Amino acid sequence: MSYPVSSSAVVKLNFRRAVFLTSASKLSQCPPDEGREVAFAGRSNAGKSSAINSLTSNKKLARTSKTPGRTQLINFFQIGDKQRLVDLPGYGFAKVPQAIKNEWNRQLEIYLRQRASLRGLILLMDIRHPMQIFDQQMLDWFLLAQMPVHILLTKSDKLKRGPAKSALLKLQDQLSSKSELVSAQLFSSLKHTGHEELSTVLTTWLCEPRTEGDSAASSAGHSPVGNAPK
Repeated sequence: MSYPVSSSAVVKLNFRRAVFLTSASKLSQCPPDEGREVAFAGRSNAGKSSAINSLTSNKKLARTSKTPGRTQLINFFQIGDKQRLVDLPGYGFAKVPQAIKNEWNRQLEIYLRQRASLRGLILLMDIRHPMQIFDQQMLDWFLLAQMPVHILLTKSDKLKRGPAKSALLKLQDQLSSKSELVSAQLFSSLKHTGHEELSTVLTTWLCEPRTEGDSAASSAGHSPVGNAPK
């Protein structure tokens, strides 16, 4: 399975130039809905913030914690001219009251459904525990909205090369019927591996204007499959 990139994507973004832009707890607090942005989502222990820090070579850019669920806001990072990375609240393990978790989910759903500048999703999964129910719900939602998803099998350094490759091939086979919109790769924040593949995907999504007929979550007119991840 190849990741969805275009041969016309010759511009290379310098992700080391990333700077924190703002945090938002609801859609009205987000930056102006213009330009292009790519969201990072995953379970609270999947390593979202670590992946962003590894990609940008800035270990202090996105907040990381040994306590799952530390990211409680939608965090925006500026890459270039109206180009952003977005760190979404982690789901699944946050030790917070259910009422607060429900509010996170509600605001996350609104963001995913209405944000017109959203170009795609980087979905992070621990390579040892891929495709949990929360991951499947997020994947289903984006596929229903006809938006591309690129999966990072994180913490690939936890497995030897052979088992890691087998895990990737198994996932690719599982998603083969959706290969036009879904792609996957191995990634390790600790070893800083997988940057080139991820950078290529992000550059394509952030640098190419949406062509006529492309649909964003906001224009697809769909709601998430089932409930938002909790």
